[in-house]
Amino acid sequence: MTKPKVTPLTGSIGASVEGIDLNKPVDDATFAALHDAFLTHCVLVYRGQQLQPAAQVEFARCWGTPLNTNPLIKHIESHPEIVQVTKIPKATASTEAWHYDSPYIPVPPKISILSAVTVPHGGDTMWCNQCLSYDRLSPTMKGALEGLRVKFVGLRLGRMMGADAASLPSAVHPLVRTHPETGRKALYVGHRETAQLIDGMTAEESRPLLDFLYQHSTSPDNIYRHMWQPGDVVMWDNRCTMHYAVHDYGEAERVLNRITIEGETPQ
Repeated sequence: MTKPKVTPLTGSIGASVEGIDLNKPVDDATFAALHDAFLTHCVLVYRGQQLQPAAQVEFARCWGTPLNTNPLIKHIESHPEIVQVTKIPKATASTEAWHYDSPYIPVPPKISILSAVTVPHGGDTMWCNQCLSYDRLSPTMKGALEGLRVKFVGLRLGRMMGADAASLPSAVHPLVRTHPETGRKALYVGHRETAQLIDGMTAEESRPLLDFLYQHSTSPDNIYRHMWQPGDVVMWDNRCTMHYAVHDYGEAERVLNRITIEGETPQ
């Protein structure tokens, strides 16, 4: 085994991984190194992989159980674990805001793995480190947040899919969640249409605090911005990062193969 080379991409989040071919099986020692890097950096970038669907599924299973795909979302017929992320009209793009994946369901996914097939000029994706966002709060604010829970609603995704308002999924989760593997605490917030209010408070009482935490989380020195190239593979920890898909590529083609991994109930 050749130990992969891991290089931080910023001082706060993200690392590149070199010296590994994800189209080949990953042995236990290599996976242990990747796992340590993943928990440290929250986002791992593997350039030039040209990852084939079967190999992406095999790699994903190293990290857990791939989620079943939503039948309303396009997937690869021979590999139902893989959703194809294609161009979406900017007016209905639900991902052009800082967000966690599916916080409005009882058990959100823990990891997402994207493999770039066709990329336009533009279409970058950004991530922010929500453990660092929490660490940067004052002790008084940390104390004030203890025990608070947030109601999340799938409004933005529902709008994109034309869902009826009464059928939108919702869930209540801790405003500060604890990472089940590292024990670190992370802010669990999101766009105001998704993180709608603090349980037990009115919307008017909740909104200033949730807006502050959302803006606090996304300061420029807490962000990694990825400029996609064909063949890139990027994976992120959905338990401690938010991300934002920039829609600045007009009608150009954009295709990425995505697998999400079953997670744990936020605690």
